[in-house]
Amino acid sequence: MSDKSLDDGIWESLQQEAERSAESERLLGAFLQETVLGQKSLEAALSFTLASKLSDDILPSITLRDLFLEILEAESNLREDVRIDLQAVKDRDPAANGYLSPFLFFKGYHALSSYRFAHYLWYEDRRTLALYLQSLISNVFGVDIHPAAHFGKGILIDHGTGLVVGETTVVGDNVSLMQNVTLGGTGKERGDRHPKVRDGVLIAAGAKVLGNIKIGEGAKIGAGSVVLKDVKAHCTVVGVPAKTVGACKESAPALGMNQQIENGGSSGFDPAI
Repeated sequence: MSDKSLDDGIWESLQQEAERSAESERLLGAFLQETVLGQKSLEAALSFTLASKLSDDILPSITLRDLFLEILEAESNLREDVRIDLQAVKDRDPAANGYLSPFLFFKGYHALSSYRFAHYLWYEDRRTLALYLQSLISNVFGVDIHPAAHFGKGILIDHGTGLVVGETTVVGDNVSLMQNVTLGGTGKERGDRHPKVRDGVLIAAGAKVLGNIKIGEGAKIGAGSVVLKDVKAHCTVVGVPAKTVGACKESAPALGMNQQIENGGSSGFDPAI
């Protein structure tokens, strides 16, 4: 795999941050050399980092690392996805302070990147391995995403703990999901049974979105809400069950990460769902 297969300003910045951190914190010098500074590309560094965290007696770290590198070699879109996701964390999470912290330590990014490998395996008909990887991700990161679910680019999973995403879920681009969010079904129904989340949506902590429903582009789901019906684009919903309380002031709430609820809509706003 060529180090220049993509425009790698992110990788260059990541290495620079690692160099500064190694100089300022000598106790982590060997760790930073192993994870970033001694790696030849972002792909190699990510594969090593995730494999080290997810390995077990059945799939040791070297086996997982080689598997992840093999997938990245085969799928150029995935190489792009992991960069855009990392950029999303840097841009939206004030705790990130650059690329290095989320790359090494943020389990939301780790779980999402690992899910992307499982998703690839699922659609390559290596489904038992995909499910095994899903189990590892759930055990290690506390994030349970079915490998058949579809995620777009620029996804932020903030904190990650308790996130559950069902098999037929579809999530668009530039979506932000907080901790303890569920994108699930409503019971024992089969087939297409999980939510469809459009671009730019913000789903706040503890929200449950259940059933084969649509969350319109640029919508905001308030913390702790239970959503059982479609949500129109650019609407804010809150409550149990969730009801529309106004229009979003931002076209893409996921980018602003403002979880406050604005009451009342703009001129011409229809509160009906």
